[in-house]
Amino acid sequence: MTLTLKINGQDHPLDIDPDTPLLWALRDNLGLTGTKYGCGIGQCGACTVHIDGQAVRSCAMPVEACAGQSVTTIESLSPDRSHAVQRAWIEGQVPQCGYCQSGMIMAAVALLKENPKPSDADIDAAITNLCRCGTYPRVRAAIKAAAGIAV
Repeated sequence: MTLTLKINGQDHPLDIDPDTPLLWALRDNLGLTGTKYGCGIGQCGACTVHIDGQAVRSCAMPVEACAGQSVTTIESLSPDRSHAVQRAWIEGQVPQCGYCQSGMIMAAVALLKENPKPSDADIDAAITNLCRCGTYPRVRAAIKAAAGIAV
């Protein structure tokens, strides 16, 4: 079946099984490898993308459900890492291994779009992504820095 997905502002017709997880369409069919595979059941958040501006776990989202919606991946935040969240991540040296970070960044961007001045409780409630390295304090600090909140 051919589905057309709008990914990072461009339409992409894909000859794909409609039940294929969006994650695999992004990585295998479109070569957008910034979105990572972590758990495959929508729990860890390494695969977080935006669908119509909302943070969504792409490993549990069938491509058919994305037709007619706008999908944004980490690749489209900025071509030169100039997005405020990316800058805060770099300046705060948030990642250790870095595997979960693209999903964390996408979750943080969605949070700040919805709540530009989040409290610690707001951050804890919105950022449910898992980090095996335990960089949560640095994640929280980077989100506050991106929001212009004194850390």
